[in-house]
Amino acid sequence: MTQSQETKAKLALLSAMLIFGTIGIFVRYIPMPSSVIALARSSIATIFLLILLAVRHQPVCWSAIRQNTGCLLASGCMLGFNWILLFEAYRYTTVAVATVCYYMAPILVMVVSPFVLQEKLTIRKAICIVTALIGIILVSGLGQNDGTGSMTGVLCGLGAACFYAGIILLNKKLTNLTAYDRTIIQLGIAALLLFPYTCYTENLAALTVTPMVLLLLAIVGIVHTGIAYVLYFGSINYLKAQTVAIFSYTDPIFAILLSALFLQESLGIVSIIGAILVLGSTFISEIKS
Repeated sequence: MTQSQETKAKLALLSAMLIFGTIGIFVRYIPMPSSVIALARSSIATIFLLILLAVRHQPVCWSAIRQNTGCLLASGCMLGFNWILLFEAYRYTTVAVATVCYYMAPILVMVVSPFVLQEKLTIRKAICIVTALIGIILVSGLGQNDGTGSMTGVLCGLGAACFYAGIILLNKKLTNLTAYDRTIIQLGIAALLLFPYTCYTENLAALTVTPMVLLLLAIVGIVHTGIAYVLYFGSINYLKAQTVAIFSYTDPIFAILLSALFLQESLGIVSIIGAILVLGSTFISEIKS
């Protein structure tokens, strides 16, 4: 790999992280239930990626998909509910707090990995887990009077992190699948699950759909999901896993900074310390010595 290819890959990955970091701002301005937004996002992104593969003449490997049916079904269902809870977290608390809670997912993976993946829990990882738990208590606003952390939003964010952790673990068990194939199938399954769920829980006929709402939904589906995933998966094959891990932490940083800039949301001093503990411990746990 040439220096030019590596630079382009890093720029693509950084662009993907920037796009991911702005989704909370766009969701805030969509006056629709979280399940409807999640359904639109998964449906639009699935169609977009299928069209992209058709344009590239890149067929979907259905034989590999059949070999991984169980894990794909489970992870697709988790993806749908993961988005619902994350979008609810954006509504009940600040984008910054919701993002920090969501980034507890790698810590949760570390907690269950010894039982699910038979991975050794090292002393460093144990310290990171304890540190992250202390951080999330500070971020949640327990014992504070500054009002930065709504407990409902915090719980929704942590719930989304639980589902995301489940998706991470299930994806480790997938074999012989390209990144695009697994993404398209998981998004498609999420859409199929969310359609009856949304029809049952929401009065779709009563929703007010304006051109601006349609535009925002299209941006969330095409840009924040379709294009962002293309940039992400198109770049990680050219970069070391450690580089990808480092760049991934620009996502929550972007989210926190942009929410302060565009939504006038800010973290209190205690919450900032908590955010540093959560993101720092997660970052350290993923970087090899």
